[in-house]
Amino acid sequence: MFRETVNKLLNEALDEREDLFLISFDVLPDNSIKIIIDGDNGVVVDDCIFVSRAIEHSLDREEQDFSLEVLSAGATEPLVSVRQYKKNIGRTLSVKTKDNETIEGVLAQVDELKILLEWKTREPKPVGKGKITVKKEAEIAYDAISKAQVVIKF
Repeated sequence: MFRETVNKLLNEALDEREDLFLISFDVLPDNSIKIIIDGDNGVVVDDCIFVSRAIEHSLDREEQDFSLEVLSAGATEPLVSVRQYKKNIGRTLSVKTKDNETIEGVLAQVDELKILLEWKTREPKPVGKGKITVKKEAEIAYDAISKAQVVIKF
């Protein structure tokens, strides 16, 4: 019952702020609530406060003891939603497939079924000595991805 109440309040808050979306939601047996959100334009502290208040102000601590934690999806967190992929177009991703292959490239395109990564590599010339730079690409279906993360470059 408590979980359903919190979930309803969370959904109402996210309906009010369509730029924000849920990454994960968990209520532990001790009524510790942990919510991770992301946003089409990123997440700032005020976004986390907004979601936290939307839930906290509608629950009665006299009736139910709980703790509430609202976090933004960190830069090192794996991507889990199509919306996260869309907001990261143009950034470098490291994608591990379910076949245990790791591909690193720039996220060029995203649709509802797959992503397209592009990268350049040096390969031997077909004729003669030396190497040439070749542009490569890979289409990867979401159901073939075991983990995808943004590569942070400095």
